[in-house]
Amino acid sequence: MKKNTIVITGGAGFVGTNLINFLVMKTKYKIISIDNYSSGSKKNHIKNIKVHYIKSDTKNIYKILKNPKKINSIFHFGEFSRIYQSFLKMNECINSNSIGSNAVFNYCLKNKIKLIYSATSASLGNKGSDKNLSPYAFTKAKNLELLENLKKWFNFNYEVIYFYNVYGPYQICKGEMATVIGIFEEHYKSQKPLPIVKPGSQTRRFTHIYDTVEICYLAWKKNLCRHYSISYRKSYSVLDVAKMFGEKIRYLPKRRGERYASALTNMNISNKVYKHFGKIDLKKYINNIVENK
Repeated sequence: MKKNTIVITGGAGFVGTNLINFLVMKTKYKIISIDNYSSGSKKNHIKNIKVHYIKSDTKNIYKILKNPKKINSIFHFGEFSRIYQSFLKMNECINSNSIGSNAVFNYCLKNKIKLIYSATSASLGNKGSDKNLSPYAFTKAKNLELLENLKKWFNFNYEVIYFYNVYGPYQICKGEMATVIGIFEEHYKSQKPLPIVKPGSQTRRFTHIYDTVEICYLAWKKNLCRHYSISYRKSYSVLDVAKMFGEKIRYLPKRRGERYASALTNMNISNKVYKHFGKIDLKKYINNIVENK
């Protein structure tokens, strides 16, 4: 039976939507999205005959995907993905990132399906000690440990891609799951002061979504069982980014789990991390928004 299908968890979300767009253009595969719509939206659906959307949690993957022989690979991007909010919704974070992800890993292992997993820079800071800063970082770090062991125990093949503060089309601009750049854009367009979590000097390697999905595709296509990172070479402080919009600023109290620097690493666990750097500069992106207001 021909493996003619790619599955994307979180396919109605920010990264998943852009990845589906990219895969539709670059491949002939059928695409199935699995999303519980906790942060994804039906407004993001790509209207294409090759794309099919299923509303469900990843923990139900065995019930949803009953014909694994048709599946070429699974991009597992459908996890709880906010640091501060993971303190407020720890059960939701664990259900998604631990229970749901374990089901996806097991499904791929049992059916010999290639896995492409989205890791986070949040678990890399301070020589790895940042992995305990929040429930989110903790669950993501534990998933990497599990994958490493699955490779040792069962020769499980997978790709890992570390994301760095992604921004761009389909980003979330409102609500508790909004991204930093999404929030700034929304406030700028509404002529409201841009909110900054104190102290504002914390730095991030803001990376455009187009650069991010290109590396996701590269990792999938090369199929070398590696760890990759995709970030912009230059880091900006959150305050400097807010100032690029040229609007008033208001400060918010410090938050639990807040990281003060975005870390690049050469190694994680026992794996070399192959670094890739984005081409799209945040400053030019923001200038374009300001000039076209």
